[in-house]
Amino acid sequence: MTNSTDKKTSTDSGDKPPLTTRIKKLFSSEPQTTEDMVAMVDAASENEIIDNDARRIIAGALEVSAMHARDIMIPRTQMTILKADDTLEENLQKIIDTSHSRYPVIGENIDEILGILLVKDLLPLFFQKDASVDSSEDNSDSQKFIIDLLRPAVFVPESKRLNVLLKQFREDRNHMALVIDEYGTLAGLVTIEDVLEEIVGEIEDEHDATDDAQIRKMSHSNYMIQALTPVDDFNEFFDSTLSEDEFDTIGGIITNKFGRLPKRNESISFDGFTFHVTHSDNRRLHTVRMSIDNEDSAED
Repeated sequence: MTNSTDKKTSTDSGDKPPLTTRIKKLFSSEPQTTEDMVAMVDAASENEIIDNDARRIIAGALEVSAMHARDIMIPRTQMTILKADDTLEENLQKIIDTSHSRYPVIGENIDEILGILLVKDLLPLFFQKDASVDSSEDNSDSQKFIIDLLRPAVFVPESKRLNVLLKQFREDRNHMALVIDEYGTLAGLVTIEDVLEEIVGEIEDEHDATDDAQIRKMSHSNYMIQALTPVDDFNEFFDSTLSEDEFDTIGGIITNKFGRLPKRNESISFDGFTFHVTHSDNRRLHTVRMSIDNEDSAED
């Protein structure tokens, strides 16, 4: 038999209600906008219904549905491309230097896209007896060698929503798309990894530098920068002259330029650099993707 004292003890035990009850209570009012949904997700995190990683992934997925290919693409001037007219040795050296798995291959200029080269398609040819990679071979043989391996390029408009693009990547089993503007001119490229990073955060692979690397080259004129990178290290690396008088870190300078704590996907340009925020929370800036302005274009 349970007396009133037992009941009171059970009530005062501090046990939280079941998870389903807490979620139902949290979402008792229907969200009307994406901002409402993000606010609910933040509240769920604060109430420990979901952890911070889950909150970031959900918030990232919601943001992706409102973003377009133009928002995350690598601009054409920063694309790493291969030229069909270059010797095979020159193209191989570029592949070794950049360590990507896919490359757009161009003809006379960057607007003449011949196709996409998958590096893995090159490997079997080095074991064929008749495969010559001698640097002395003429350019016509080298060009044929590359062109025979190309896969069709996929083109998408700048306005393509990222959630739709991700679905297309999955359905077509494709990992790279070239982005074109309203006039049909090449504007840049985007990969499936770029889209996924908007949802789950930066994805490290075996070619990426370790976590303590504060400046990491991603592609031509495109770098991933840790916000805590000292300004003097940044200046030394890029031969720049950012002031060290007021702020010790590059994140401090960027935040000051915004005049507030910037949010993810916001961008700002100054002193010949463009900084795109890739990770920021309500306390501080974490990482930015930086591009160098006015660099020689990839078509030169």
